[in-house]
Amino acid sequence: HWFLAWIGLELNTMSIIPILAKHHYPRATEAATKYFIIQAIASSLILFSSIMNAWYTGTWNITQLSTYPSTITLTIALFMKLGLAPMHFWLPEVMQGTTLTSALIITTWQKLPPMSLLLMTTNHLPPSIIITMAIASILVGGWSGLNQVQMRKIMAFSSIAHLGWMMAILTMSQKLTILTLMIYLMMTSSLFLTMIFTSTKTFKDMSQLWTISPTLTTTCMLTLLSLGGLPPLIGFLPKWLILKELINNHLILTAIIMAILWLLSLMFYMRLTYTATLTISPNTTNSMMKWRFKPNSTTNPT
Repeated sequence: HWFLAWIGLELNTMSIIPILAKHHYPRATEAATKYFIIQAIASSLILFSSIMNAWYTGTWNITQLSTYPSTITLTIALFMKLGLAPMHFWLPEVMQGTTLTSALIITTWQKLPPMSLLLMTTNHLPPSIIITMAIASILVGGWSGLNQVQMRKIMAFSSIAHLGWMMAILTMSQKLTILTLMIYLMMTSSLFLTMIFTSTKTFKDMSQLWTISPTLTTTCMLTLLSLGGLPPLIGFLPKWLILKELINNHLILTAIIMAILWLLSLMFYMRLTYTATLTISPNTTNSMMKWRFKPNSTTNPT
């Protein structure tokens, strides 16, 4: 039922706002406000498209989307919620303004409700628009991530690119979309947990990982290469299957464009891997402590 789905999305949004704004400093408040505004616009568009659909068809059933305007509106709204290009501008900014734990929730758990709605309505969605937006997302995710030094922004662009791959295959194979989503969630969660454990927020922090824990550094390197989609690792599997499925559906040009654009993302994963594991000892510190310690006192709202 559309109305219940909308209520679920609203509850999901409302419950994460306090988590984002938990720390009382301007960046966190700004991030929470941006997140709220974008999600509110997307939710109102979803409600609008479901009312339009109910007006035409007389039913509130999610699987019965028969009108073109309501399908387009719904697609745009869900893509906005997910942070896909060209509605992606809020995601890196929101993630940069929050803590690593909140960023982990945004890139993993918060992707599930819109994705489940997309999977339910997949038979009615316009394939040409979805594939165009998917290619745009892979391009934006790779191109924008190249110049970043902040880990949270890099993970945001990585998220945009991965969602682009999921969208490309959405209208052809739902099982493959779910597989890609599962593998993406596993890899992103493990990388974020490593970052939380070692307080890694920038490129420079990555170069000091080795002094904190060599085991974690190795795991981090493998996770990054897996996110990049290098062959022996699990991240390669969904990409290979997606390209295979696209070629089977005679979308050879799309597959070629996606494979070339993925090299952009691979480039910044390789940079991260190089920084984390291959920088020579004079460039790193032997101390296990970071300069900036976590404040013990709790902050009050001003």
